[in-house]
Amino acid sequence: MQIQSHPMGDYQTNCYLVTIDNKTLIIDPGIGATEWVLAHAHNPVAILNTHGHFDHTWSNAALQQALRIPLYVPDEDTFMLTSDPFGQGTPPSQPDVRVSGDAMLDIAGIPVRYHHFPGHTPGNSVIEIGGEWFSGDFLFHRSIGRWDFPWSSANDMIRSLQKAQQITQDYPIYPGHGPGTTLREEQAHFPYWIEQVQRTV
Repeated sequence: MQIQSHPMGDYQTNCYLVTIDNKTLIIDPGIGATEWVLAHAHNPVAILNTHGHFDHTWSNAALQQALRIPLYVPDEDTFMLTSDPFGQGTPPSQPDVRVSGDAMLDIAGIPVRYHHFPGHTPGNSVIEIGGEWFSGDFLFHRSIGRWDFPWSSANDMIRSLQKAQQITQDYPIYPGHGPGTTLREEQAHFPYWIEQVQRTV
C-alpha cells in the first residue's frame, strides 16, 4: 500500500491518495486539491469523505466530473455537500454511496471500513484501509476535533471517545490536519479530552 498526502487550502487539510494493487482511493479532496490529485492519482477508483465539512469536500464535484468515479459520504453529513450550510460557496456534490454508521465496504476489490465516530459532525467517521486509520477531524496528534460547531455534539463526542477507548488494537493514524500519530498514543489522552468536553455539556 502506498500513501501520498498533501495539505490543501488555508486550513491545510490533508488530502490522501491510497494506492493498493494499482488502484487509488482519494480521501478528503479539499480546497484546491483537484490539480494535485489529477497529477498523482494514476488509476483512481473512488472518492471518500470522512465527513461533510467544506475543507474536506470542496473538490469532490470537480473530481467527479473529471474522473467519473463514485463518491462515498457518511449519510448523516450528505446535507453539507448539497446545501452549503456554512455559506462558504462550496461547489455542491452528490454522493453515489451514502455510508450509514459502521460499515464494511468493497470498493473495486479493496476492503474499506467506515468507523462512525459522531461529535465533530453527525456523520463523522474514520476510514480504515489496510490497517491504517484516516481519521478526518475526529483524532489529531494530541488533540481531537472541535465539538462546538453547528451540527456538532458534545454528547456524541464523549460517546465516540469512549467507544474508541475500548479498541485494543493499535492503528497508525493519518489525520485531517497536522502530523500523524497512533491510536494507542492518543488513547492515553482520552480521559483528559472526555473531561474537557463534559465541562461544556
